[in-house]
Amino acid sequence: MPITVPAYGKEAAGRLASMADVTADDGALRRFLHGLPGVDAVGLEARAATLGTRSIKTTAKAYAIDLAISMIDLTTLEGADTPGKVRALCAKGVHPDPTDRTAPKVAAICVYPDMVATAKEALGDSGIHVASVATAFPAGRAALPVKLADTRDAVAAGADEIDMVIDRGAFLSGRYMDVFEEIKAVKEACARPDGTGAHLKVIFETGELQTYDNVRRASWLAMLAGADFIKTSTGKVAVNATPPVTLLMLEAVRDFHAATGVQVGVKPAGGIRTTKDAIKYLVMVNETLGEPWLTADWFRFGASSLLNDLLMQRQKLSTGRYSGPDYVTVD
Repeated sequence: MPITVPAYGKEAAGRLASMADVTADDGALRRFLHGLPGVDAVGLEARAATLGTRSIKTTAKAYAIDLAISMIDLTTLEGADTPGKVRALCAKGVHPDPTDRTAPKVAAICVYPDMVATAKEALGDSGIHVASVATAFPAGRAALPVKLADTRDAVAAGADEIDMVIDRGAFLSGRYMDVFEEIKAVKEACARPDGTGAHLKVIFETGELQTYDNVRRASWLAMLAGADFIKTSTGKVAVNATPPVTLLMLEAVRDFHAATGVQVGVKPAGGIRTTKDAIKYLVMVNETLGEPWLTADWFRFGASSLLNDLLMQRQKLSTGRYSGPDYVTVD
């Protein structure tokens, strides 16, 4: 199903335009990003830990499990991916639990660009989106024309969403305008002539950004450049999504929305494997951004193994018995 890139309302568009001076040149952008409030690391980590202690039981837990399933970008990003593996993953995304057709569908299937057409065909009219990593994922070490060609190929093949990686070397060197312009260029490459286009998720690889202040700066930089989503990680490094980093990104989204009226989504990815972990993140979203973000349109989990644990917990709630990993399909 094609995605129409949303037009901002007049008020939001006007407030966003009022920030144009911030990105007028490298100096202005640097002053703005380094003028953002410093992150209180102790306070951030304490807040994330406190939110992680919330207890969710019975009916609320069942609702949270189904909500989490509906927010998953079910992912295969391996060099050994085959069309058969992608088709099997798509079938699982449509019917995660073949024994229970009440289980919700996942939000998207995430694959490399050369597998987009296969996923698109397999998903048909299911309503599940096809997401594709582009821009020389996961390292992002390629010339801009290569990254744009990668993006355009995925979009032409039918990708509904593009997950791009920023140039961490440029960001850490303080070349913020280079990163800003690259995100803008990829965003433009996501558009189709008919006015539809792919939504853009911008991956920071937060485990490589070194400081919380850098995560806050990267979040604002990406949103100013037009990101539809900001995403923690590729899942290909030692440190991926963590509760404090995700909370910090949620707060940046909240503050950006307050300043501009523009809503941006958040996607933690990598290392989220259990139902308990997923529910902690949902609590964090609800407490920081509220109900408007508690949908797959504005919050996603980048995961491969998480779905199986959610399904096992779902079966336990409905039957009273814990089935174990042999009762769910292996990805």
